[in-house]
Amino acid sequence: MRRVFLRKLMIVAALLCCASAAYAAEVPIANGVFLVAKPELPDPNFRETVVLITQPVPGGGPLGVIVNRPLAAKLSEVLPNTLAIPEQFDQVYGGGPVARNTLLFLLRARARPEPSLPVLSDVYLSGDARLLERVLRGEVEVQALRAYAGYSGWAPGQLQNEMSREDWWVINADADTIFSADPALIWPEMVKRASTRSTQWTPGALPAIGR
Repeated sequence: MRRVFLRKLMIVAALLCCASAAYAAEVPIANGVFLVAKPELPDPNFRETVVLITQPVPGGGPLGVIVNRPLAAKLSEVLPNTLAIPEQFDQVYGGGPVARNTLLFLLRARARPEPSLPVLSDVYLSGDARLLERVLRGEVEVQALRAYAGYSGWAPGQLQNEMSREDWWVINADADTIFSADPALIWPEMVKRASTRSTQWTPGALPAIGR
């Protein structure tokens, strides 16, 4: 079972690497954004969520993870045969409704771990099983790690339609919020932050999250 899971992890890693190669010359990914669900957003998959947009996918829309939905599952349960997992890294979060049986992870580090994709200046996205094992063995130094079961994705133009309906606020992402010690406070705080500043969206104004 673990072998199948790790194979899926490698498939996700390959998808992310392809996305990076296809869009590196076109799309700025050094700075991510948060999609903050407005209180009236109707989709139960995203009600009261904050989604970190991490990477566009070739031929599709943007890809991201929900940062404020901790699950009952633990990483030590998902990967029971690995080395001991530090308690601060053990929580698994629900990244979104797509491919919930796969795992992505965000790392906070001073230097870019390989293989991974930059999201913020010190935050990186990966799905590489070998990198995860190296982090857990202490061979790669990180300040924080968050594991996500599944991810959030949109078809081309889908997110833009949702933006036109005013389902979301868009604000700059920050590492402290992503790795917050209390995920329950993230959405209320981001709603407060977003609603007190101008977050008007116009078509074509968000090149970093796909077209």
